[in-house]
Amino acid sequence: MATIAHNLLSYYKGNLSGMTPGILPGPPPNGDYYWWEGGAMWGTMVDYWLYTGDTSYNPTAEYAMVYQAGPPANSYEPANWTASLGNDDQGFWGMTAMLAAESNFQNPPEKDPQWLALAQAVFNTQAARWDTQYCNGGLRWQIPLSNNGYDYKNSIANGIFFNLGARLARYTGNDSYATWAETAYNWTADVGYIDSSFNIYDGAHVEHNCTDINKAQFSYTAAAFIQGAGFMYNYTNGSALWGQRLTSLTNRTLDVFFPNGIAVELACELPASIQCTPDMLSYKCYLHRWLAQVTQMAPFLSPTILPVLKTSTQAAMKNCNPDGTCGFRWTTGSYDGLTGAGQEMNALGALMSVMITLEPVKAALTNLTGGTSVGNAAAGVGSTVSVTTYGPITAGDRAGASILTILIISGIVSMLVWMSTGEGEGFRLGLFGKGKGML
Repeated sequence: MATIAHNLLSYYKGNLSGMTPGILPGPPPNGDYYWWEGGAMWGTMVDYWLYTGDTSYNPTAEYAMVYQAGPPANSYEPANWTASLGNDDQGFWGMTAMLAAESNFQNPPEKDPQWLALAQAVFNTQAARWDTQYCNGGLRWQIPLSNNGYDYKNSIANGIFFNLGARLARYTGNDSYATWAETAYNWTADVGYIDSSFNIYDGAHVEHNCTDINKAQFSYTAAAFIQGAGFMYNYTNGSALWGQRLTSLTNRTLDVFFPNGIAVELACELPASIQCTPDMLSYKCYLHRWLAQVTQMAPFLSPTILPVLKTSTQAAMKNCNPDGTCGFRWTTGSYDGLTGAGQEMNALGALMSVMITLEPVKAALTNLTGGTSVGNAAAGVGSTVSVTTYGPITAGDRAGASILTILIISGIVSMLVWMSTGEGEGFRLGLFGKGKGML
């Protein structure tokens, strides 16, 4: 495992002179990786420390996570990335900060933003973007108005928002977060992104009232909802509703993404060819890690989840060389030579997932069970993403930037926040008519 972790960090150049801390090389054409995947990698490394006790990479991870926080709001909206920022991108960094708080990962110096406050800032800025003018709710995929994808509301952005709400509710004990989590989940189901069989589809466009649903399915989206549902089940002391939702989501995800017990990225890992973007090449990591954590939040699912993770991990290891270089397709029984940061994350995530029952892997902490991270319920309030736009902006253009009421989660205080517009990043995945490989 240590060798795979070392190989993963070999792709990181942010600690070299002249390079940007926190991110993997990119974005294209300057490298394979978008900003969000740096946040995903640091979440993987926080888990690596939690599972192994190896502190070798902790200083690098802490510095990277703080560096990308985006002062002064510290809501993971750094100036260098605002023109291409998606709610899902920001949310991935927020989930990593949340994991750091839940794990008692080493806290930054007092002068720097703290893990819990960072997660709260991400959540608050996204709550302010909740858009009821179109599709009766939901977050848009992209944040700046002129980005390709601003007119698209997708399941991963809303799934991450749901996930953060559920985890913040459990960590803080504040029902306001849980109410938001319920709202996000219910909206996703009501609009049809989660169907009656608990498939989770990618998204739809606001100009069609979110009825033109793209039925592509991605494993990390399912995993984000399952992890969030696990936290809601735990927070509600095992409610029947969340138990049913969690069980149904889990069973369907295992059926869809683990044919023959081995993880497959359904939308792009085709029998005849691999058509995955670099983004998609990392999704198995989150699938394994987040399913494993569900067994701590809802132990009744352990007999269902853990044997599948074991079978899948055994297959993953057959695609790794003795030097820890790992490929992508786990169903072949041998190394396929398709390497990268995502593939190393996948293998590392798989190995960690089968360690979940071992000491010292403890369940996510709360502020009542030993969590030490300092929060700020008003973090991120008033934050804006401000980039230049061209041409007149109509009332319709401002659909996602209308005045919204944001809950300041510490109590009953609320305020109105104007969210700004911007220009953004172009098309990447022509197959689905969206950019950043569905991210």
